[in-house]
Amino acid sequence: MFKLIAVGGKLRGKEYILNEGENVLGRAQDADHQIAAEGVSKKHLRVTVNGQTAFAEDLGSSNGTIVNGKIIKRITLKDGDKIALPNVILQVVYVIEKKVIVKRKVVKNDDDDDDGYVDLSQPDPKPESLYALPIWIFKNKIMPLVYGFNERYEWAALVGILLFVLIATNITLTIIPVLRDSKNLLIKEIALRGKQYAAEVDHLNSIHLRNKNLDHIRTDFLEGEDAEGVQSYKLFDIEGIVYRPITSLNTIVNDPFSVDARKFYKTESNQDKDIIVDLGGNQIGIARAIKAHDENLGREVVVAIITIIFSPSSLAREASNNSKAYLESLVTAGMVAIIFFGILYYMTIRPLDELRLQIEAVLRGRQKELTSNTLFKEIHPLRNTINSILTRIKELTNADSGEVQNIEEDAPYIRSLKEFMEGAQGPVLILNSEKHIMHMNIECEDLLGIRENSSAGQSLLDTARDQGFAATLIDLCDRSANNEGCNQKETYTLGKGDMSVNVSALIGKDKFAKGFYVTFVKV
Repeated sequence: MFKLIAVGGKLRGKEYILNEGENVLGRAQDADHQIAAEGVSKKHLRVTVNGQTAFAEDLGSSNGTIVNGKIIKRITLKDGDKIALPNVILQVVYVIEKKVIVKRKVVKNDDDDDDGYVDLSQPDPKPESLYALPIWIFKNKIMPLVYGFNERYEWAALVGILLFVLIATNITLTIIPVLRDSKNLLIKEIALRGKQYAAEVDHLNSIHLRNKNLDHIRTDFLEGEDAEGVQSYKLFDIEGIVYRPITSLNTIVNDPFSVDARKFYKTESNQDKDIIVDLGGNQIGIARAIKAHDENLGREVVVAIITIIFSPSSLAREASNNSKAYLESLVTAGMVAIIFFGILYYMTIRPLDELRLQIEAVLRGRQKELTSNTLFKEIHPLRNTINSILTRIKELTNADSGEVQNIEEDAPYIRSLKEFMEGAQGPVLILNSEKHIMHMNIECEDLLGIRENSSAGQSLLDTARDQGFAATLIDLCDRSANNEGCNQKETYTLGKGDMSVNVSALIGKDKFAKGFYVTFVKV
């Protein structure tokens, strides 16, 4: 496996693990490995990994690609090569992966027709119970759609999206009806006021309209400051000739609402009905047919039509308040959802982290089997299966000796390394198998700016001031451990000068690194 470690520049300490096949590096969002450094092209270079071989190719970048001090177009990379890009230096690291292949003969029982393998892609048998049927439908019909999304999107992102959809849907189904009812109530109150205006016009003017005394028509209360919310009005006869307002006298109505009202009241059966319409844009239309007794016909006839368009400020305020209330609910629910997502996320990954750490502890002989205090019954079968696998690995690994041996502890080896340090010249640092600081001499304390009494037992990444140095040192430790303890070295700038950092792993009888002896030599 190849990886790139930033050993210089602003990204020092960052790692890029290269996948098998092509890996495009650059500033672009769609690059396989994004390098956010000034001067790096959007797609700067391509590194192709083919097993134990890596091949680099410059993609026509603006500032070029330099490998080991030379500008290149194409080159085969090897472990330790340095790739210089603008404002960042990457070191090529080849990690030897240890694989244990266990072969066993499987004796098949002739009485067993089923091999015990369960295919998760196959649906469960449909239950006969009506109580279990909804659960079966949800698990086998709906959840496969979610599993399909999970194959394209990370689990955490998918949970976040589902949580947001849940909150938005819940608020929409609960808050919107309440806000809509509030608006409808306000519209009804405004409609009642409009009907009162229309009734007043009818009461004051029906006789004058019947007698065509147009000079006596009163609509002044629909104008000025007293008519709050009245945007416009029209008083006209059944033929559409306008009587009021004076500014439109003797013209023909042409606004859509008045035209529709005129058509509506031409039908005799509609003449006793009031029109109340929500015109949108915070406007409400009110219309009424004004009738008076016709002595010649002996019955009441339509002498005029009044249309009023309301646009009260209260309706605009209501719309604004509704929008504000919806957004406040959404923000509040979103903040609660973030906390809930954090709880759900860490409650889910904690058992997995615990499982991973305990597997390592069992392999190192620090405990016999996987246990947990977390109540998560769905993970119990997995824990039991792993316990069985770990037991079989121990048995197979030690089949020749006839006994099961646990992996050795670090302590005896660390003590031996400490004895070497006491007679050493120059700075020396001792790390345990987990790269935690165990011992260092005074020269090393002065060089690194770290004191043994305050950092002993802590991770190198947590205590080192220079994260790039910590990453480089950890990489050297891994390389030495994967090469049977052979010395690995790298030049790094510490303090005021360059230092040659040398790391040797002390390998135990179980073939695992038990400690690391680190020395520093001025270049």
